[in-house]
Amino acid sequence: MSMTLLQLIQAATGEMGVPVPSTIVGNTATDVVQLLGLLNNVGRELYTGYEWQALDTEYRFTTSYLATTGDIVSGSAVITNIPDTSTLSTLYMLTGTGVPQDCTILSVDSATQVTMNQAMTVTATGSTLTFCKTKYAMPADYRKPIGNTQWDKTRHWVMLGPASAQMWQWLKSGYIATGPRIHWRILGNYFQIWPMISANEYLGFEYTSTSWVYSSAGVARSSFQADDDTSIFQDQLLICALKL
Repeated sequence: MSMTLLQLIQAATGEMGVPVPSTIVGNTATDVVQLLGLLNNVGRELYTGYEWQALDTEYRFTTSYLATTGDIVSGSAVITNIPDTSTLSTLYMLTGTGVPQDCTILSVDSATQVTMNQAMTVTATGSTLTFCKTKYAMPADYRKPIGNTQWDKTRHWVMLGPASAQMWQWLKSGYIATGPRIHWRILGNYFQIWPMISANEYLGFEYTSTSWVYSSAGVARSSFQADDDTSIFQDQLLICALKL
């Protein structure tokens, strides 16, 4: 069983012949504050400097969309009389007759109205519209992706990517904008997909996590925050690195 934060620092200080603290987190003694800071820095150096299988994890999510109606006006980016906008956000794009390509929600104005980043090209009342979520937040402990693990699990197809900046703009701006395969790119700290998907599809990938610490309750963390926290790294490695 892994040693706790308190046990690690007590072991290191005991071996160095310096005062052994009875508590760590919340202890205001200068030497204890420094020891905690140094040990957390050891962990950061280890997870950023080397590859650890214990830091590899999976991320899964289901795509979202909203098939609805609304009133559009040629030359206006405002769409009105949408029955319900509660599930929409700036992470959604729009497709439909009279909707320009690469058209994204700029703001959700009310329970029935949104403003897009581009003006519509036709005027219609009760026009059929499909809002598709194309940006998905990265995991809080995300550090970097693991290559060739990005899959559309619903269709059993590997997703294509990461798309370069040039390819991404070609996909979103060129004449050939759709296809059966999903392209992906990490941009703005979002996992972005193209083309838009008007279905609930199960996607996922593997990534390297920053969470090298776990609380006594099993909560993953990126640093020691409690005396009874433990680490994925070997105890002796942390003790020796702290002493160094």
